[in-house]
Amino acid sequence: MDFLAEYGLFFLQTMTVVVAVILVIAVSSKLSGGDEAKGTIKVTDLSKKIADQKKYVSAIVETALNNDQPSFLERLKNRLKKTSPKKSTAESAGQKKLAVVLEFKGDMKASQVNGLREEVSAILLMDPIPHLVVLKLTSPGGLVHTYGLASSQLARLRDAGVESVACVDTVAASGGYMMAVCADRIVAAPFAVLGSIGVVAQIPNIYRFLKNRDVDIELHTAGANKRTLTLLGENTPEGRKKFKEDLEQTHDLFKAWIAERRPDLDLEAVADGSIFYGTDALTKGLCDQIATSDDVLMTLNEDHHLIALKWHEKKSLAARLSRDTSAAIADQVDAYINRSNQDYTRL
Repeated sequence: MDFLAEYGLFFLQTMTVVVAVILVIAVSSKLSGGDEAKGTIKVTDLSKKIADQKKYVSAIVETALNNDQPSFLERLKNRLKKTSPKKSTAESAGQKKLAVVLEFKGDMKASQVNGLREEVSAILLMDPIPHLVVLKLTSPGGLVHTYGLASSQLARLRDAGVESVACVDTVAASGGYMMAVCADRIVAAPFAVLGSIGVVAQIPNIYRFLKNRDVDIELHTAGANKRTLTLLGENTPEGRKKFKEDLEQTHDLFKAWIAERRPDLDLEAVADGSIFYGTDALTKGLCDQIATSDDVLMTLNEDHHLIALKWHEKKSLAARLSRDTSAAIADQVDAYINRSNQDYTRL
């Protein structure tokens, strides 16, 4: 018993110290303004990366085919020391068209939208403006207003006359597809999920549970439609009707956004919320080509110089701890709620 008591006291002391350290870090970060989001654009030369990879693989293959020559390490070392291709990176960049590669991995809240905003702004500030923007897009959709903003950011490229292509390797559904149609072309992998042009809302109601336990909920509004369906109160036929009307209006706006950007698409045939896999999506007109993003980039690299832009946000340690904890909890809740998600056929 004495051992358990001592261990318990040690544990409490340790936790007290940990909590105290976290509080000190949080307070100091707050006082220094460390919670303000700051960041920078990171530029990666993809064409150089591809060239280096090609040279490295070629050296290994040549060594394997000439194993009677000097040792592997010697040949590899000599090969890597050889002069670069006839055109330097700078010369290639000057002679080739410039293509910028972006990547967007969307969650329910389209949390990456602030980074996308910075990346698009950086592209529009370039001189000269790139010939092409390639967006590697992955998103099952989410909140209307956040995906509306993400789509609007991509629309800035088209408005500025910058050609763009959206590459979908796995999924661009619902809000993700709303983003994809902002590109001039959509390229999808054979089994990528596209479509889901619909709107869904789900609200639990525990009014009867509370009523059976003599718990009253009072809801006061100024405006008949300020609240339609609620979690705690009694839902009415009028509230359900208005809620449904709001969903239909959102769906109409969604379809209008797509129709403006893909006028040849038969919306009546695809805008019922159904999903379509790559090859079927091509037949329906939801995409323009079947290929992976790797195929697209390798082909473009032949006559374009590829660079990747990525916005990296810098936050204080306290902000990162808070963000990571809340994100982990949100991910667990979302996984539990959507554990029987029917949007995808599982293989």
